[in-house]
Amino acid sequence: MRNLYATFSLKRVKVTLYAITCILSIYLTSCKDKPGKEVIAPAVESKKTNQYDASLAINWSTLQLRLIKSTPGYASPVAARSLAYTSLAFYESVVYGLTGYQSLSGKITGLKNLPVPDSTKEYNWGIAANAAISTLIKELYATTNDDNKASIDSLRRVTEAALKTGITNQQLIERSINFGADIAKAIWDYSKTDGGNESWNNNFPTTYKVPVAIGSWEPVSNQKIPLLPFWGKNRNFSSLNNNVAPEAPIAFSFKENSTMYNAAKEVYTIGKALTADQKVLAGFWSDATITPAGHSFSIANIVLKKEKVKLDKAAEVYIKLGLAINDAYVACWKSKYNYNLMAPVTYIRQAIAPGWSPFITTQPVPAYTSDNATVSGASAEILTSIFGDNYTFTDNTYTGKLPNRTFKSFEEYTNEATVAQLFAGVQYRMANENGQKNGKEVAKNILKLNFKK
Repeated sequence: MRNLYATFSLKRVKVTLYAITCILSIYLTSCKDKPGKEVIAPAVESKKTNQYDASLAINWSTLQLRLIKSTPGYASPVAARSLAYTSLAFYESVVYGLTGYQSLSGKITGLKNLPVPDSTKEYNWGIAANAAISTLIKELYATTNDDNKASIDSLRRVTEAALKTGITNQQLIERSINFGADIAKAIWDYSKTDGGNESWNNNFPTTYKVPVAIGSWEPVSNQKIPLLPFWGKNRNFSSLNNNVAPEAPIAFSFKENSTMYNAAKEVYTIGKALTADQKVLAGFWSDATITPAGHSFSIANIVLKKEKVKLDKAAEVYIKLGLAINDAYVACWKSKYNYNLMAPVTYIRQAIAPGWSPFITTQPVPAYTSDNATVSGASAEILTSIFGDNYTFTDNTYTGKLPNRTFKSFEEYTNEATVAQLFAGVQYRMANENGQKNGKEVAKNILKLNFKK
């Protein structure tokens, strides 16, 4: 009986071993889609971007506004370009943690072959974003002063230290930093090919020959070359914006009571009798320090803080706003140098009142169209698409210097920013209104990009 029991047990063991072998064989076979080729292991789940606080991005945006106003050469188009590229680097460094969104590699003009994260590894998207933004900002503002450079390094260290709190996996930290830095380097290389590289060093290129013709732009100060005359040739992020243009300005004429004469006379008449509120608006929207592009980002920061959003929403807002504002400036500058229309102050002095001066100093650039109107139009279109038509907010961009402005919608904001240029005496009504329309069209094309999967 013992021998029989032993024989039975041995057989049972063999059967069990055989069953295990079969199960392992089935499992291993199922892990292959083709003989001899194993499928990549399932992706490691990283924390989603919406689990990080938006203050990380807002702090960098706030610092960048300070860099814009304190770094020589950061005129409005240059500022817009820098804000766009840092927004792009930020977005690409966190997009793999955004639910439903995808990389813009291959989807915006000229951008391809960006670094991708290892799907088998975990990443901290906050750390990656901090590395990406700070790395690119150091490149874009390489000519800024030492205090600003110290502020960049300090914000990076402080933010990284906060994000690393409680993390014991050093490889995770280093992997995230390296990914963010790699994204920044790729975006930096991409930026060098757009036509605006290092433009902060050459706002007034001496190679430009100022056209001489009746009605053309003429210097209004000691600056004899206009601002960034080749900017309209820069690459757009959306190819749809290559053909966006405002309707032509009214026919030029010095004849009294002609349509052009009346357009200039309106500027003159309003300028002679400005109300106190009109003066406030003209000053508020002159944006002489942070530029109209920076003001748009300041408004975005205000809204993001009000909404107490997470990093995912900040990434969406900044990328759409940044791309739109950049393309808006390209379209605006293309129009300016295509029509090359003289500024109101020049027209008024030559045909209406020789000693007249505008309330705000006119920048050295052709008049048509208004960059303030174009950029605020683009900005309002983007922000409305995200936060809705009837969104109340208070613009405290210049708190302590100028009174805050409260708006019941983004449309109300762009309308005020647009008409303020007429009060300032720096733009014709047509340049304002057609510029705003053009900016909105630019923004609509940005919204057509394939942000979502």
